[in-house]
Amino acid sequence: MAPKPGLLTFSFSSTGRRASHCTRRLSRPACLPLNGRRYISAYGYTQAKALVYPKHGSPTDVLNLHTHSISPPHSKLLTLRTLAAPLNPADINQIQGTYPTAPTFTSDLGTPQPSAVPGNEACFEVLSAGSGCRDVGKGDWVIPRRTGLGSWRTHLQVDEDLVMRVDREGLTAEQVATVSVNPVTAYRMLKDFTPLKEGDWFIQNGANSGVGRAAVQLGKMWGYKSICVVRKREGAEGEALKKEMQDLGATVVVSDEEVVEKGFGEKVKEWTSGGREPVNLGLNCVGGDAGMAMAKVLGAGGTMVTYGAMSKSPMRVGAGMLIFKDLRFVGFWVSKWGDRLPEEKKRTIDEVLGLIRERKFKDVPMVEVPWSWETKKEDLLDAVQGTLEGYRKGKGVFKFGDT
Repeated sequence: MAPKPGLLTFSFSSTGRRASHCTRRLSRPACLPLNGRRYISAYGYTQAKALVYPKHGSPTDVLNLHTHSISPPHSKLLTLRTLAAPLNPADINQIQGTYPTAPTFTSDLGTPQPSAVPGNEACFEVLSAGSGCRDVGKGDWVIPRRTGLGSWRTHLQVDEDLVMRVDREGLTAEQVATVSVNPVTAYRMLKDFTPLKEGDWFIQNGANSGVGRAAVQLGKMWGYKSICVVRKREGAEGEALKKEMQDLGATVVVSDEEVVEKGFGEKVKEWTSGGREPVNLGLNCVGGDAGMAMAKVLGAGGTMVTYGAMSKSPMRVGAGMLIFKDLRFVGFWVSKWGDRLPEEKKRTIDEVLGLIRERKFKDVPMVEVPWSWETKKEDLLDAVQGTLEGYRKGKGVFKFGDT
């Protein structure tokens, strides 16, 4: 977290155009105008803006845009500028207070009440580094090493140990910012829960999500066959999505309505050579009856990995699935996995970024949300709210410009 300034404190209007006061223990002015918009300290302080919240609740009710200053880095501290930061559903859940991990509410940013900064993924550029930093330097790109860093802000200051450097060559900031959750989740679920070999089948719902698209592409590269379940879309839109998923590498694409229909199991047998090629793995982010319908087509000894619960409905596992089919139901939470195995997380990230760099892995569709120094709070909150609403054209990503 950014340490409180030792010599200077600044207050700004909501637009950041004027400093309302500059409190100082100096004999000369310490606030200088920059481009008529922002103010910087003659002593190296960096102005920043952050979305913050003092309590859990609806994002539109509790989020505020807070302006503060960051002192020059010393020791092992880094001052970072945010280049891109995605808006993940888990980030919204954390604001609402429904996510398993709670943020730290502090007054380190000078907020009127102890507050937290949302956001867990981002790509940052190092603006300056303290004299004790060894592995990261000015101009490097870094990402959070662990969850809970708070990425929905223009700048921040952290200890070098809290971030990991990535090779920026051949990559965009958006690609780097979105690598550590969705692609890593897909990678680990395909590799860690049941041994799959070339020609084996897996089934997944939410297949056109970020995780689903990553699983399709990785599975194709590794020779796996996939049954991909997507939410039903009518007419040309549905056909376009089906083709898009097939182009990514899906073997079969079906709607969520087809999965719960009587006779779906027979269709699966047709696709899998009369059942001689069992479906050994299921990836579930929906839960409820839709998740159980998918579990019913798993082969004996198969594994269902649940990493989300979009339906917010429980999964009722029949005893027969456990006794006679010996199915295994497990969960996966990439945040906990990454915090427990940071070096394995870095290795996985580096491998996925290598695939992106080689153009072997396509980006998830994204909707850029511009964030400059002049961006209004209302524009940012509209984007946050949109993360929870219906069909979207792509993953929302804050794209930071002139900050």
